[in-house]
Amino acid sequence: MGRVAMTDSAAQLSWTATSASIQFNGTGIKALLKDERGDNYYTIVVDGKPAGVLHPDSLKAAYTLVSGMQPGTHTLELFKRTEWAMGKTWLYALLPDEQTTLLSAPPAKKRKIEFFGNSITCGYAVEDTTGKDRGTAPYENAYISYAAITARHFGAEFNCTAKSGIGITISWFPLIMPEMYDRLDPADSTSKWDFSRFRPDVVVINLFQNDSWLVNMPDHEQFKAKFGTTAPGADFIVASYQKFVQQVRSKYPRAYIICMLGNMDATKEGAPWPGYIQKAVSLLKDKKMFTLFIPYKGTSGHPSAKEQEMLADGLIRFIDGHIRW
Repeated sequence: MGRVAMTDSAAQLSWTATSASIQFNGTGIKALLKDERGDNYYTIVVDGKPAGVLHPDSLKAAYTLVSGMQPGTHTLELFKRTEWAMGKTWLYALLPDEQTTLLSAPPAKKRKIEFFGNSITCGYAVEDTTGKDRGTAPYENAYISYAAITARHFGAEFNCTAKSGIGITISWFPLIMPEMYDRLDPADSTSKWDFSRFRPDVVVINLFQNDSWLVNMPDHEQFKAKFGTTAPGADFIVASYQKFVQQVRSKYPRAYIICMLGNMDATKEGAPWPGYIQKAVSLLKDKKMFTLFIPYKGTSGHPSAKEQEMLADGLIRFIDGHIRW
């Protein structure tokens, strides 16, 4: 699931929430893996429930995913909970034990969603309960992000095209979403995704949180690189959002598009960012395009697990109320 690069020898998992799934009859499976730097973490999901966490090393090795199961037919998913900044993982093979037979991929899911987002969508710091808001790999978990919760609620396959710190007009680093959104290998500007491989019914865009900070930081190197000495005005911001949404629409002409913002301080009372999105969407006059603003959570740092659930609840209610699929 997700934008997985396939080679003759391996499946290359980079993006947040990419995964590999298999049905098997038996008691246990190992995976032959190699991680780029040993920074990635995976949730092992057995029969639809989290059953463990895998932290593969940078040396190619066989890792036990599940063992000692009751004989019978089971489903296993290896789900990447860390984002592509943590590096790639190569999955070479799934190795059944002597009592196990690999069967097939699980049945294809009828519904499909794609998320374009930033750290909120990646589940940044969601596992950090200390209040330090740490974004290193052990504290990131896309499996409990609002995106994954929403997809599971609807029984949907989903692609998560996201990176912490990214924006539409400016990011905390040189890359912006309009430059990243069409990549297969997110770290390679020449590696292009084939959009015909995944046709979402619903697209959710949750961006502008990082823009909302950086457009007010004239001393930041990315401000200087993108804007020079003058902060962008409302017209530029609206036009940039409109252009990106049009890029997405050109790839997915039939999808419902939800232009979402929340639940960090870009949606706090008086913030102009929901208005920018509202204006951009209204100018497009697209009957299958909506806006959704999740109120500011009122706490510092990134969303906690509970706050991610609140995001998911808001999105699920909105989809139920506006979209038939």
